Amino acid sequence: MPIIVNLDIILEKRGMKSNELAEIIGITTANLSILKTGKARAIRFSTLEAICKALSCQPSDILEYIED
Repeated sequence: MPIIVNLDIILEKRGMKSNELAEIIGITTANLSILKTGKARAIRFSTLEAICKALSCQPSDILEYIED
């Protein structure tokens, strides 16, 4: 899939653990893990907004398009 999820990189830069982010944005760690590994088929804008707010970043910091 040409969409790459860079959530691990942003979490590391912010010094935050996945379980902390999951608690802040109100999703399970399992669902966050699915998103982080790129196995998610979709993401709600409200979830993306909450992630960006919690990590003080832009959607483009998290999602990247790489042509095959």
